[in-house]
Amino acid sequence: MAALAAGVSRQRAAAEGLGSIQKAVKYLGQDFETLRQQCLDSGVLFKDPEFPACPSALGFKELGPHSPQTQGIVWKRPTELCPSPQFIVGGATRTDIRQGGLGDCWLLAAIASLTLNEKLLYRVVPKDQSFQKDYAGIFHFQFWQYGEWVEVVVDDRLPTRHGQLLFVHSAERSEFWSALLEKAYAKARSQEPPPSLPHGRRGQTLGPSLVSNAAETEAITSQKLVKSHAYSVTGVEEVHFHGRPEKLIRLRNPWGEVEWSGAWSDDAPEWNDIDPRRKEELDKKAEDGEFWMSFSDFLRQFSRLEICNLSPDSLSSEEVHKWNLVLFNGRWTRGSTAGGCQNYPATYWTNPQFKIHLDEADEDQEESAGEPCCTVLLGLMQKNRRRQKRMGQGMLSIGYAVYQLERHTDVHLGRDFFLGHQPSARSGTFINLREVCSRTRLPPGEYLVVPSTFEPFKDGEFCCTLQPMSLGSPALGVTSHLQVILTPYVFLCVYLGTDIKFDGFNINTCREMISLVDSNATGTLGPDELKMLWLKIQKYLEIYLDVGCNHLGTIDAHEMRTALKKAGFTLNNQVQRTIAMRYACSKLGIDFDGFVACMIRLESLFKLFRLLDKDQSGTVQLSLAEVTARGLMVLGSSGWRRC
Repeated sequence: MAALAAGVSRQRAAAEGLGSIQKAVKYLGQDFETLRQQCLDSGVLFKDPEFPACPSALGFKELGPHSPQTQGIVWKRPTELCPSPQFIVGGATRTDIRQGGLGDCWLLAAIASLTLNEKLLYRVVPKDQSFQKDYAGIFHFQFWQYGEWVEVVVDDRLPTRHGQLLFVHSAERSEFWSALLEKAYAKARSQEPPPSLPHGRRGQTLGPSLVSNAAETEAITSQKLVKSHAYSVTGVEEVHFHGRPEKLIRLRNPWGEVEWSGAWSDDAPEWNDIDPRRKEELDKKAEDGEFWMSFSDFLRQFSRLEICNLSPDSLSSEEVHKWNLVLFNGRWTRGSTAGGCQNYPATYWTNPQFKIHLDEADEDQEESAGEPCCTVLLGLMQKNRRRQKRMGQGMLSIGYAVYQLERHTDVHLGRDFFLGHQPSARSGTFINLREVCSRTRLPPGEYLVVPSTFEPFKDGEFCCTLQPMSLGSPALGVTSHLQVILTPYVFLCVYLGTDIKFDGFNINTCREMISLVDSNATGTLGPDELKMLWLKIQKYLEIYLDVGCNHLGTIDAHEMRTALKKAGFTLNNQVQRTIAMRYACSKLGIDFDGFVACMIRLESLFKLFRLLDKDQSGTVQLSLAEVTARGLMVLGSSGWRRC
């Protein structure tokens, strides 16, 4: 239950802005300012208890505690490595990233691309840090993870061998921002799924790579390209060459060396056939890992290009402020919301559903392009699968589909809708990646997004991001929030500090609650119905606490008469005895689940009676069929409950 309480608490905090760039989540609850001040007051440099400087922090397998590669390592602070260490020297640049003994070229290529956008870089790497003013051996960085910004603090103890940094380092021996950023990322990844650099759309950073088989990993080709290795795209230019325009692209190897030796490389003859001024501007001959190549060669040599789109809170121009980011967090749960893909029509409709309204077409759309459309970037990311991997479960095959609706509805759409409608857009082939993402163009209107696994009955968490040019208010699908909450295990009423016995509502109580306020008989609740139910639960809790709990966290059965009177029910002795027999445990106590179940049952019975008592005579007549139908609606378990 503690985990569930934490989940509800996180949802409330997110609604108040937690996770935004202005109010990042404190990773592991560590607050940079508080910890730094404590160290300054005590005069002791920070030692991170959550990520200690020990062999286990280096990694596993080749970097495990008993690996030959990790022998002879000494942890040192920058103040022990050079006389005047600096956090950043002359501004952070891509040449500050030189890969060390860790095979994280994918991370370093992304960091190098990040340096091309100074404003964004300093959101990830706050520059109000130094080894001089207020130095306390503690530094902090921010990463984007599952739609929210997370702040990670680290101490500045770094692994070294023979006085040299073991992992990433700067070309400037006295500069340490990149080494500390790598350590912060490693800390965040040690206990959670890997975080990301800024994510979203419109502004972009690029990272190409060469794909090869495992035997060729990091093999160097005859033209000095490294296989299965990530590079950064750091620039594009067009030059006049032999009477025609030639498109060039600039790449950088995070090793800081080993450069392309083909056409347009540092010493290539092509540079002699362009304007000398352009040659002087572009042809920088240095063994720094950065090089030019023609765009046609780039297409031939590289097999994959990853684009990291920037979210609206990462950008600042007036134009990009029109972009919105809407995030839906959800869960696929066996037996309720894990319906699989469209190949399983019997269960597909039970998947989480999210509704969006696209209200404005793209402003830059050409008139000849046909029907006005909105450009939308959709992403689906599965969460916390690294934890599952330790238990033998890998990535799920995931995907999504988008359906156009004729009108707005809060109803969770059923099987018949999906049998009669085809998706307006979809993610493509289901694949077992951490994230699937695609860009699509849709006419303005109401849409339903259905994220799913390929096979049904697969448990998993996910977040779904939608980034249209102009987005109306999103309508959360009922299943995404309510149906996941209303299970035998997880419907939670969080009132910390009370001593009531409460382990969640059981499935029958949940069903009865839905039945009471489900006005359109769909078996699901809309936002207004959910609000009504929540207010009822709050009312029941107030009565329950007002009557008073015993030492077992329950109320005594004889107190039910008082509680029922407070709730507005006046019942005869026979009904009172029946309630005690049905809802009290062997020690004659009634827990909160039983109390709510009783209240809901009584409300349902009185509501049903009022509907049938048309002339308000105080009596109704029912046929056998009506008794059977109505009785099933209010039928519940009987017998003793446990205290």
